[in-house]
Amino acid sequence: MTDNTYSGSSLGKKRAAGILLHLTSLPGAWGIGDLGPEAEKFLNFLKASGQSCWQFLPVGPTRAIHGHSPYMSTSAFAGNPLLISPDNLLRDGWLKAEDITGKPDFYQYLVRFAEVSNCKEELFEKAFSRMQSLKKPPAAFISFCADNLWLDNYSLYAALSEKFTGRPWFTWPKDIARRNPGALKSITQELSSRISFHKFIQFLFAEQWREFKKKAQEKKIKLIGDVPIYVALDSADVWAHQDCFQLDPKTLRPDFVAGVPPDYFSETGQIWGNPLYQWGSAEQPNLQVVTWWQRRLQRLAELVDIIRIDHFRGFEAYWQIPAEAKTAAAGEWVKGPGTTLFDNLKTTLEDLPIIAEDLGTITPEVEQLKDDFGFAGMKVLQFAFDGNPENPYLPWNFTTTNTVVYSGTHDNETTLGWYLDKNVDERAKAQARQAANSNGNNIHLDFIRMAYASIAALAIIPMQDVLGFGSDCRMNHPGSIERNWAWRCAPRFITADISSMLQEMSGFYNR
Repeated sequence: MTDNTYSGSSLGKKRAAGILLHLTSLPGAWGIGDLGPEAEKFLNFLKASGQSCWQFLPVGPTRAIHGHSPYMSTSAFAGNPLLISPDNLLRDGWLKAEDITGKPDFYQYLVRFAEVSNCKEELFEKAFSRMQSLKKPPAAFISFCADNLWLDNYSLYAALSEKFTGRPWFTWPKDIARRNPGALKSITQELSSRISFHKFIQFLFAEQWREFKKKAQEKKIKLIGDVPIYVALDSADVWAHQDCFQLDPKTLRPDFVAGVPPDYFSETGQIWGNPLYQWGSAEQPNLQVVTWWQRRLQRLAELVDIIRIDHFRGFEAYWQIPAEAKTAAAGEWVKGPGTTLFDNLKTTLEDLPIIAEDLGTITPEVEQLKDDFGFAGMKVLQFAFDGNPENPYLPWNFTTTNTVVYSGTHDNETTLGWYLDKNVDERAKAQARQAANSNGNNIHLDFIRMAYASIAALAIIPMQDVLGFGSDCRMNHPGSIERNWAWRCAPRFITADISSMLQEMSGFYNR
């Protein structure tokens, strides 16, 4: 593919703008953003604001042990039950009014995951009981179970996780951990009710997502999803596809794990702990891994219109860290699958727009891999101001329209937080003011203007930067599990004035 071909068929020939806001950050009465009425209201807000894209973080199931990080999901295919809307369940008859009496008065500005999980799980049990009371399951549920090949493994994994009180799969009884066919058949019969429960919850998610996506399409809002390059060790994916991952055959645990070397976010790097893929070689790729990736991207394509691949550079070379290492600095670069993987995925990728997260330590080889397949790259304005006139993140240094520009991402400080941070060099702030021809009093608006004015085909602004919020509204602190992923936007901030401002700016800059 050439750059022009990809840009025309994916990001679109028309300059566009969008907002980054994870679904859990939406307002609403249930303690967490979900796929209910507030999601539709935000679609209306985007439409009225001249925006054409909504980007959010991965939407898979999360766990408390990982701080509910969407990047450490228990499945690369399943949906997060916490995103299911009780309001829509009530509307659709899966819940009755008496089921939601006594609902907790949730705190509105941060997600308290434990409280939200307990509340929603109770409601899901009631909805499932109502489904079981029917003479036969709905035809749509039966079709959903038949059409989704990943569902059997995921629902069995989820039921087993309950049975073994949340213990990771590699500590389960040996015959189950190693997927002995006889043991799996027996345990499937024993847990049939809980397996059906988890299938039903995924059906509810799928139904609500289908409605959500249809409304987005009607408003001509493209949904941008996020796919982490790695999956969690304790996940349905690793348990069900052990041959795809580098695991010690005796312990079923990895000898080496994923992470990144020392960088902008951490002086000692980050140990993520994910297992690494068993890629095979260029001459003999592991076709099981290729097939798994093919199905993963096909599943994402059912949910969204554009996919951002997190940590894209790991496909060219990945940072391999000994599992027992104290810091990520002990790791080393290992050659990744590169063109071999994407050549095998060409059919899947043909009509699937890809944004490659090419931030961090990027080599010419990574750039070449991205360009060879026509994937759009990323530019983050917070990385632009270091005094180097050749800094590639400076808007006037962008070399292609096949780019998505951000003021910051979910991993960054908010733009106002960055500007007020005493650890940020004052010369960087002065350079930012000079670039924007501004006094810095509305630095978040300055960054939006710089992003919108650039040649990038798409400009994405985190909602926190749209609103000019500070560091207390940051979404994630890389390398930490404290108070991450919890920020919510109160409804009073999503106003007609904000909408008018965005519409005027997107119109002025032809977005």
